[in-house]
Amino acid sequence: MQGIRDLTNGPIRRQLFSLAIPIMGTSFIQMAYNLIDMAWIGRLGSESVAAVGAVGILVWMTTSLALLNKVGAEVSVGQSIGANNMDDARLFASHNLTIGLLLSALWGALLCLFARQIVGFYRLDPDITEQAVDFLRILTLGFPFVFLSYSFTGIHNAAGRSRIPFFINGVGLIMNIVLDPLFIFVMDWGTAGAACATCVSQGAVCFLFIYHLRRRSRLLGSFPFFVRLRERYTRRIFRLGLPVALLNMLFAFINFCMGRTASASGGHIGLMTLTAGGQIEALAWNTSQGFSTALSAFTAQNYASGHHQRVLGAYRATLGMTSVFGIFCTLLFMFYGEEIFSLIVPEHEAYISGGIFLRIEAYSMLFMMLEITMQGLFYGTGRTIPPAIISIGFNLLRIPLAIILSSTALGLAGIWWAISLTSTAKGITSFIWFRLLRKKILTR
Repeated sequence: MQGIRDLTNGPIRRQLFSLAIPIMGTSFIQMAYNLIDMAWIGRLGSESVAAVGAVGILVWMTTSLALLNKVGAEVSVGQSIGANNMDDARLFASHNLTIGLLLSALWGALLCLFARQIVGFYRLDPDITEQAVDFLRILTLGFPFVFLSYSFTGIHNAAGRSRIPFFINGVGLIMNIVLDPLFIFVMDWGTAGAACATCVSQGAVCFLFIYHLRRRSRLLGSFPFFVRLRERYTRRIFRLGLPVALLNMLFAFINFCMGRTASASGGHIGLMTLTAGGQIEALAWNTSQGFSTALSAFTAQNYASGHHQRVLGAYRATLGMTSVFGIFCTLLFMFYGEEIFSLIVPEHEAYISGGIFLRIEAYSMLFMMLEITMQGLFYGTGRTIPPAIISIGFNLLRIPLAIILSSTALGLAGIWWAISLTSTAKGITSFIWFRLLRKKILTR
């Protein structure tokens, strides 16, 4: 099977779990880069955290754009494997890598050239703005590594080999953990040191993927990394991945606007709470995303081969697993919010504000898990539009809702309630949408 793991036969729950755990670990690792940067920079003070947090939303946009190739690879390569068309699987893999490299160069150049104007949107103090601009420009050097690594990860997930991205990204995280204090404190580079540590670690991850595919693996029977783009494959990748990338980029842009509202309501503490708290919440989101991605890869192979009952069984199993994780996150954020936040920013005012943020977010955790599960199911069947519509609609609603609620006695907490309420609405709407389309999806 040319290094491929067949997901169309065998126990559903065991296959899902063994596929999801490494993906979940990989998602955690990718989010942990920014969180570790914040944890070390938190020792420099809340102003430095605000600078990195401002850039963190732009990094979020970057990884969102990279999802075009990750999701494009997971679905296009996965469905080609399920249809037993290995030539298409290899060509889709090559096209995803080529498109990823081109997008990374264009996006990185854009952010580097207009870094000062973009960061200036927050209207932060000049010294905080300067830290943020330097941090962003250094990070853009690593964007090609990020996009290629996301594509490599999607290709491995589609082939059922999710452990390989987990171990390779794990090496990168260990490097980042070691290099952060060295560059930030020993070499006294401050926030710029954190950016350098991240770039070096991301570069190592990318080269490890290349080494493994060229020297150690026979995945898909070997394929060229870069090719001249063909319309058929390029159009298919964009049709699958672009809605996912756009909705996540829009989500990040909305948080960009929410950051401005938080900054206006609570100064740098408000911005710091949104960005650092968002990173903590994103650990729950991206970790549980492992189950959604596993469901997507499992569904892609089984849907293409006509095994619709296995798709339904996988959906039910995934919903059960994400619900358990959602209950755990709800209890953790509700009762230990301040303690968790203090690990990132030990200043009293900061972790008190962060604790309020996490307690309010706790109410939406289970509904967030519901949305994540539905996304995986829709993506695996090639229907990336419904999750995009739901996410875009309710995320846009956050901006006016945050402005209205923050102008009441709730103040800054009103912004957090706007986030929590719209997350709840997204989960409910995703579930209803799937129930309405269930018969159509499973009798294509």
